[in-house]
Amino acid sequence: MNRDSDTQSRTQGRPSTFAAWVLLALIFLSVQFGSLFTPPLLDDVDASHAQAAQRMAETGDLVTLYVNGVRYLEKAPLPYWLAAGFFKIFGQNVFAAHLANSLAVLGCAILAWLWARRAWGRRAGFYAALGVLTSIGIFLFTRFSIPEALLSFLLMFALYSFITGFESYRPMRFYGMWAALALATLTKGLIAPVFFVAAAVPVLMLSGLWRRWRSMKPFTGALLFLLIAAPWHVLAGLANPDQGNPVGNHPTPGNVHGFWYFYFLNEHVFRFLGTRFPHDYNRMPVIWYWLGHLVWLFPWSLFLPALLVAAWRTRKNWMQHLRRDAGQTVDFYLDHAEREDVASYVARLKFRVRSAWLLGCYSAFVLLFFSLSTNQEYYTFPAWPALLILTAAIVAATEERRGSDEGKPLLSTRWLTGGQAVFAMAGVAAAAALSWGLWESRNLPYVSDIGTLLAHRDVGNYTLATSHFFDLTGPSFAALRLPAIIAAITLLVGPAVSWFLRLRRKHVAATTVLAVTSALFLVAAHIAFARFDPMLSSKQLADVIVQKASPSDSFIIYGDQSDASSVVFYTHNFLRKPAYVVMQPCSPNGQGSSLVWGSCWPDAPKIFLNDAQVQQMWGTGARKWIFAQDANQPKVEQLLQGKLYPVKSIADKALWTDRPL
Repeated sequence: MNRDSDTQSRTQGRPSTFAAWVLLALIFLSVQFGSLFTPPLLDDVDASHAQAAQRMAETGDLVTLYVNGVRYLEKAPLPYWLAAGFFKIFGQNVFAAHLANSLAVLGCAILAWLWARRAWGRRAGFYAALGVLTSIGIFLFTRFSIPEALLSFLLMFALYSFITGFESYRPMRFYGMWAALALATLTKGLIAPVFFVAAAVPVLMLSGLWRRWRSMKPFTGALLFLLIAAPWHVLAGLANPDQGNPVGNHPTPGNVHGFWYFYFLNEHVFRFLGTRFPHDYNRMPVIWYWLGHLVWLFPWSLFLPALLVAAWRTRKNWMQHLRRDAGQTVDFYLDHAEREDVASYVARLKFRVRSAWLLGCYSAFVLLFFSLSTNQEYYTFPAWPALLILTAAIVAATEERRGSDEGKPLLSTRWLTGGQAVFAMAGVAAAAALSWGLWESRNLPYVSDIGTLLAHRDVGNYTLATSHFFDLTGPSFAALRLPAIIAAITLLVGPAVSWFLRLRRKHVAATTVLAVTSALFLVAAHIAFARFDPMLSSKQLADVIVQKASPSDSFIIYGDQSDASSVVFYTHNFLRKPAYVVMQPCSPNGQGSSLVWGSCWPDAPKIFLNDAQVQQMWGTGARKWIFAQDANQPKVEQLLQGKLYPVKSIADKALWTDRPL
């Protein structure tokens, strides 16, 4: 086949730009935007972070975060600034709280499209955007308020500005890089510049681009970085100085380290080393840490073996291209002299090589960094868009029968067919398992409160983001019939159709069906996730309080604030005061709590109670409401025996009051 006919065959079947954008928009609206309204804010981190934005929106204090009236110094401010702004526009609800996450995912998809299209072609750009919008991990870990999606977008934007700045000789690209890096620092802290430097420096050194260091505007760019990132850190330190005479890493009443020590040492250095106080986190087993990425990147992880093989086969060739600046030799030009526009071809190849190295170094460093540090399932989120771009590139190149330098094909399409054969067989197995569950639960009644049907296996002490998945039981399946039916049909039909199309060499259609299958599965997953509302959120209890209480009433949490953080959020505008918390986080034998540092401040609200104080105030003055999760319910019943009036129970949570309604 001559070069013209080969090029023509590669372009056949490419989706039009309009059709591609329509499909991407539909997937975004159904998977991301459509899930912004349910379920309500979840207990623990989700509603706690929403509380911080809620107070910020009401007081205008953009410097110090507060949760339940207590200083909360752990986090960088940008996600809370955004949420507070959305609260002002859309009201204090779950849509506004999670909107920044969805917009960040959309930004990652657009950036993946632009980057992959510029480096590897239109098909790769389309697949990269599909990957971002349909990967399980990216969907799963944007269901609650964490900054990883926003961090990922800003770091990817900084890296893209870095690499395109060298290509286009536009200094504004580098100023965009510095600005995005500063915003990433205001999103997640010092790991943002660490991750960026770990990716950029190897590419600069290996490619020889370090000789053009002045192009990066290091002096004026660094000044721009400081102008954006430094003011909040300085103001937060001044607003939250050392109190008393703090000694060691454990605060005591009136003696607590200020913001700079707590934020930079306790939350950065000590967290990485696993010596942070309080120790309210866990670390994933090594095997699950690495194999978990096959789940987080699914279904695109089916092609990770092809990506690894391609990387190994091109290791020498791509290193040579990078070292000689991708073709800046006479021999290289002569090798490709028959091309109509050898200069533009060399420019594309340079960008492709640099992109592969930059994205590879970036994702590898993030994965290795968190394999050494304390971690959660979603900590490696910033690496996922980069891995999806690289995976999309190898899928597109294999489909187009293209090599690393547009020579002979690098991989056989059997790598793609094999991966989808695995998906088809897994889909049949999953559909069979779901069908069996549907059959077994056919005579079981539908129970809206799925939490009453779950086990409490306490996997990872519930410090891992996916701990509650292990609480599923057979009877709980009756509440999941609709999403199970959707998922079963999707997994039975979609993977098989995609595999069939792949065998017929309808590659674009096969990959598109793969993505649509994943999107439909994620819609079913969200319906199932919303059914867990009573288990994961306490908004129903908050609604009861708002309906039956008076503003002078008080709400008491027997346990940590995070146990009922959604009640605090949803009753805030009615009760207008912090909830009481029955624990003593700031004491020599204090219990672990996310509010331990703030509770040690001399001006902390007097909301932390012991059992004797609860007994003393119970039944006196205005009405009291008390909340407890299952582990603490026997303690409450024993402590206030004969004085408790049950109000409502959902899942593993109960609400009482101190007098008849």
